[in-house]
Amino acid sequence: MGSIWEYANPVKFVRTSEIVLPWVSVIAMVTLVVGLVWGFFFTPDDYRQGSTVKIIYLHVPAALMAINVWFMMLVTSLIWLIRRHHVSALAAKAAAPVGIIMTVIALVTGAIWGQPMWGTWWAWDPRLTSFLILFLFYLGYIALWEAIDNPDTAADLTAVLCIVGSVFAVLSRYAVNFWNQGLHQGASLSLDKEENVADVFSTPLYICMVGFGFLFIALVFLRTRTEIHKRRTKALLARERLG
Repeated sequence: MGSIWEYANPVKFVRTSEIVLPWVSVIAMVTLVVGLVWGFFFTPDDYRQGSTVKIIYLHVPAALMAINVWFMMLVTSLIWLIRRHHVSALAAKAAAPVGIIMTVIALVTGAIWGQPMWGTWWAWDPRLTSFLILFLFYLGYIALWEAIDNPDTAADLTAVLCIVGSVFAVLSRYAVNFWNQGLHQGASLSLDKEENVADVFSTPLYICMVGFGFLFIALVFLRTRTEIHKRRTKALLARERLG
């Protein structure tokens, strides 16, 4: 069995992802359809929140992915800084637009969920505020990639930005634990049975979370392949100009 680092070879990555991508895509589609249909149409209304609670099937998986995508970008950025594997840098770049979309979904669905619960679309709650800052870091990360022509320099600077932004990813995840006075409710999924969401809601929620996870993997594979092809094309064009 070969080393995991062999997949840092762009050719190896493209060939492997070509095999894996269809399977991951099918799993993502099936789990998302099952989870969302089950959650929105076959679960009861909550006795306190009514039908509003069903937005949990979009909000919780999106919020979870928004944070975990940034951590994935952190890991791949560190690999780039330490080992200089171009695929890891391109994977981080490919993941950022997916992460910002997940962050927007989490912010919008959180506002829709919060309005009937809090009486306002937005509150400067610790978790909401840290999530908004995380969104701005995503914007800055993407903008920095686009602003710098040299891809290696862009990868270096965005990796540093990713390390700094990880502080707010941690705050987004644990703000409720750090600041109990916030309006945001506690974690929907917890080992504490009193805090954990009821079983009737949890099963489709877990399925949706799996679906969002596989959707992210599929999109990152697809976008990383695209980034590799774009870099190859630029390299060929540069050679033609020199030739």
